[in-house]
Amino acid sequence: MAIDELVPTIDISDPSDDEFAALDRACRDHGFFLLTGHGLDALIEETWVQAREFFTADRSLRVAVERDDQNPLGWFDRELTKRKRDSKQVFDFTDPNTPAVDAYNRWPDGFDRFRPTLAAFYDAFSDLAERTVALVHRALDLPDDVIRDHVGDRTTSSVRLNHYPVGDPVPENERDGLRELGDMALGYHTDPGVLTLLLQDATGGLQAQAANGDWVDVEPRPGTIVVNLADAMQVWTNDQYRAAVHRVVPMTSTDRMSIPYFFNPPRSAVIEPIGRLAGDAPRYRSFVWRDYMRARTEDNYEDLGADDTQIADYAIGATATG
Repeated sequence: MAIDELVPTIDISDPSDDEFAALDRACRDHGFFLLTGHGLDALIEETWVQAREFFTADRSLRVAVERDDQNPLGWFDRELTKRKRDSKQVFDFTDPNTPAVDAYNRWPDGFDRFRPTLAAFYDAFSDLAERTVALVHRALDLPDDVIRDHVGDRTTSSVRLNHYPVGDPVPENERDGLRELGDMALGYHTDPGVLTLLLQDATGGLQAQAANGDWVDVEPRPGTIVVNLADAMQVWTNDQYRAAVHRVVPMTSTDRMSIPYFFNPPRSAVIEPIGRLAGDAPRYRSFVWRDYMRARTEDNYEDLGADDTQIADYAIGATATG
């Protein structure tokens, strides 16, 4: 199958029937598609500028906003995936325009345009995420009352700036006692929320796993935003749509940057299969989003001796996760 058919491009400003059919096929196979027609090119370009300035500035400015085990927001360069260290550094923030949420953000000094640009980005991508979820719901032909109960919430969502260097992101004199680097820059995983909107630079390296197990390059294409479905969407659809399994290969000659917006359910949402999609055979038992998110992320900061929680732990017949 051609890459255009496997990872289709959808014009969100005016999607055609053929594009909806292609979106449906992609969501059933691997959970990835591309968006055009979003009208955000200028804002995206300025966001890239601010992200690059942050990661190329003196390291001390990043260390000043380093995250810790009490607050996962801010900068970090030794995150774990599948109990192995990623070859990347990150900066995480959540809704800058909701004061009670923004209170947890750590904003670096010395970057005049950093916070205002990222605040504008958060607004725009929150709106785009809502529109993208509506596309997926339309592809599933869901009624309005079901759609209203299966949405995301900008105040529980987040944005991450990713920088993948060539080699180890941690200075050599700070590596004692750290877990070893994984064989991927970012190990294979799914995202926990509803869906992710991803910007990637021209370097490449993102791969998606198709239903047959093959790894497919999600090639950078100017003007497009990558969409990947996440765990809550797979549960809602009772496995009809697939949370995208993805990874990033190591950088060998140049660094890479990406910017995901993670669109998550409301904190108190009960995640379970949609009745009209599950019928008499639901594949998952119910769980509360905030509990799942806590279990999914608590081992990113340090190795807790076991793999992180997955939706498979909530499959009917699986051992309860407690």
